[in-house]
Amino acid sequence: MKQNLIPILMPKWGLTMKEGQVTEWLVKEGSNISMGDEIIEVETDKIAGVVEAVDVGMLRRCIAETGKTYPVKSLLGVLADSSVLDSEIETFIEAYEIPDSEEEADESAQKYLFTEVDGLRARYADRGSGDSIVLLLHGFGGDLDNWLFNLDALADNHRVLALDLPGHGESGKTIPEPSISGLAKFVGKFLEAVGVPSAHIVGHSMGGAIAMQMVTEHPESVDSLGLICSSGLGPEINCDYLQGFVDAQSRRELKPVLQQLFTDESLVNRQLVDDVLKYKRLDGVDDVLRTLSAMLLSDTHTILSDKVIASGKPTLVIWGEQDRIIPVAHARNISASGGPSVEVEIFDSAGHMVQMEKANDVNRRLLNFLG
Repeated sequence: MKQNLIPILMPKWGLTMKEGQVTEWLVKEGSNISMGDEIIEVETDKIAGVVEAVDVGMLRRCIAETGKTYPVKSLLGVLADSSVLDSEIETFIEAYEIPDSEEEADESAQKYLFTEVDGLRARYADRGSGDSIVLLLHGFGGDLDNWLFNLDALADNHRVLALDLPGHGESGKTIPEPSISGLAKFVGKFLEAVGVPSAHIVGHSMGGAIAMQMVTEHPESVDSLGLICSSGLGPEINCDYLQGFVDAQSRRELKPVLQQLFTDESLVNRQLVDDVLKYKRLDGVDDVLRTLSAMLLSDTHTILSDKVIASGKPTLVIWGEQDRIIPVAHARNISASGGPSVEVEIFDSAGHMVQMEKANDVNRRLLNFLG
């Protein structure tokens, strides 16, 4: 392939994505594209996302049709400079083949791993390689798929682990010790189980509070902190959201609850609602969620920011300006008092799931922070 011909491919977001539907071209043929420009919007069975340019050039061909579904790694379009002949582009398009299934089979074998922690089965993902290790911790009611837009992007430069916390995803549906401290102990034992002495710990929402608690109880296992819309930085929390999530038993009840997580409520599609309902109906999950929500609501006055600042651990705080679950004021408060070890980034047009709504921006900021 000539270096001045750059393919735009259907991305692979997350461990299970096999195809995506093209919903909108965001630029027109003939447009000059810079690296990082948003080119095309794609919807998966999980959520919609945007494909960014990985190089510079002119958008010479829009191949994918709006409304059609294409397999991962399909050719969606072509970037090339103006010196490339149309005939060269046509030859390139005709010769392009989706990579064979052997590579996909290798990736499929790596999707999920399991280990035992305190007698409880724990599911996790392990991507990338190297001595720099990142651990991703999801929030209340989530699972490791909450990082589907982030895991592989971070794994380009680091070894990345993403864990299903106790009671969540495909981990065991009990919680050995239902407290932030107990969950931090579980995470510490998970790192021991997989032979990781320390990691950069990135936590979303409840996962952020667990990460901060680890700084207090297991400081040697924490290289740095990434806190995304984290609990534990202030007393305010949307109690109605927590109660609504626990109580919802149907699509009609659950959808408006999940929509509070996003600025763009259209991201909450039928598949996302069905996946959460399926999880909520598993044996043991209702007890887990009620126990955790009660713990979170009783723990709102446990503020961990002072301990994090005192530790001197490098800390990056990321927030969505329109977060309706935990107010962005918590990020601004730690920004004002955090000192040189704390960096804060607030993204507009994003809510509580900022790592999904602003995935490319969040990934760049995390990679820059992690070095």
